[in-house]
Amino acid sequence: MKLEDRQRLLKIDEQIQRIKKASQELKKLSEGIQAIDCNVDRILASTKMLEINFSDMIGLV
Repeated sequence: MKLEDRQRLLKIDEQIQRIKKASQELKKLSEGIQAIDCNVDRILASTKMLEINFSDMIGLV
C-alpha cells in the first residue's frame, strides 16, 4: 500500500473518531432532551458501524 493511501485512510479514521466524540459531547449537553438523545444514539450507532467496517480494518493494513 502506498504511503498516500495509508495517510488517506488514517484521515478517514480520524474523522470517524471526531464524529463519535462530537456526538458524545452533544448528548452530554442535551441533558436528557429526548429528541437530541434519540438522534445522537442513531449517529453513534452509525459511527459504530463505521468503526467496525473501517476503523478496525486500519490496524490490519
